[in-house]
Amino acid sequence: MAPGLRRKTPGLRREEVAQLAGVSVTWYTWLEQGRPINVSAQILDAIARTLRLDSAERTHLYRLAEVPIPEAAARADAITPTVASILDAITGFPAAALNSRWDLLGCNAAAAAVWPRLTAPEGSRNVLWELFVTPECCRCFVNRDIGLPHMVASFRADFAQHLDDPAWIDLTRGLTAASPEFTRLWANHDVAAPPTQTMTYRHAAVGELSFSLTRMDLTATPETFLTVWTPVDEVSRHRMDWLLAHPHAPALDHTH
Repeated sequence: MAPGLRRKTPGLRREEVAQLAGVSVTWYTWLEQGRPINVSAQILDAIARTLRLDSAERTHLYRLAEVPIPEAAARADAITPTVASILDAITGFPAAALNSRWDLLGCNAAAAAVWPRLTAPEGSRNVLWELFVTPECCRCFVNRDIGLPHMVASFRADFAQHLDDPAWIDLTRGLTAASPEFTRLWANHDVAAPPTQTMTYRHAAVGELSFSLTRMDLTATPETFLTVWTPVDEVSRHRMDWLLAHPHAPALDHTH
C-alpha cells in the first residue's frame, strides 16, 4: 500500500481492504453490513487473501456469507500433533501424510529410511518433483511405466479444483519445464482416482522393496490423507525389517 495518513489503530482501513480485494468500497461496506448482495467464492477468496485469513477463519468467512465452502478452502499445508503421533506409532512399515498436491506433510522413521531424499528437510518435499526431476541415476521408483501415468492422472483430477491456485500453477509449470516425461504424461489429459497398485522401490542397501498402498483420507482436513506402504511379500518384509534396524544405511550406491 502507498504511504498514507498516520494511523490511529493498526490494520487496514475499509477502503484499503476493498482496493486490495478488487471490489468497490460501497459493495464491501454492504458485505460488512450483511446486506442481501450477490457474493461469489472468488470474491470471498480475494478478501480472505487480503486479510491473511487462515483455513479456519476462511471457512468461517464462507459460513457468514452463506456461500458453500469449497473443499480446497480447508486444505492443509501441515499436520496436526495428533496425526504426527499416529505416524510415529506406525513403526513396521512406511507411512506418510500428504495433501492432494503431493506435498509431504509428515512421515515416520520407516519412510525416512526408504526415501531419504524426499523426506530430508532440505529436499523438495513433493512426491511428483522427486519422481520426475530427480537425476535418473538416483531414481528409486522401479515400476515407473505403471505408476507414473496413474499419479499424473490423479494429480490432474485434483488440479481441476485449483485452476486459479498459484501454488498448483507454479508446481505444474516447474514440472513441465524440468521434466519431458511429466510434460508427455500431462499432455495426455488423463484423469484418474488416486493410485492403489503395488509400488516397487530400489534401495542400495537391501535391493527391491514392493509395497501395497493404502490411502486413508483425513476428513477433518479435506485434501489431506495418510498413505501406508505395506510389504506385499516376505522378501520385502524381511528387507524392510533389516532397513528399520539399520536406518542410516545409504539408499544410493553413489554420491554427487
